[in-house]
Amino acid sequence: MTLYAAYGSNLDPAQMKERAPHAPVIGTGWIRNWRLTFGGEDVGWEGALATIVESPGSQVYVMLYDVAKRDLRQLDVWEGVEAGLYTRIRVRIFTLDGETLAWTYVLDAYEGGLPSKRYVAIMADAAERAGAPSDYVADLRNRPTA
Repeated sequence: MTLYAAYGSNLDPAQMKERAPHAPVIGTGWIRNWRLTFGGEDVGWEGALATIVESPGSQVYVMLYDVAKRDLRQLDVWEGVEAGLYTRIRVRIFTLDGETLAWTYVLDAYEGGLPSKRYVAIMADAAERAGAPSDYVADLRNRPTA
């Protein structure tokens, strides 16, 4: 089993179905001591892009997918790994069943910049559909935007 921990807009199962059609959802969890932030404001997309950075005491809500190798390669393409936009890393996920390791993506750019209002709304809606706690969704909806 190859686990992928989705955050941000990838929390949306419908979006992930397009990006990784052979990857069933297997649960949810948290990446502890990391926080959701934004960076890469000069990339040219509607503003800064979602990423996670290490941050003691913080946590990021994730949806776990069992990803086939072909889907993982497709996710690498989606996330711009070959172009140097994102890097795939392994992180420790905390679930109700215990701890596990999973792949996720981090932006290969400096933290900073503001995301677009539309992007934040997409992320908050995805988190809500994924069952994130209401305070987590509210925090997303109240993020500063460009």
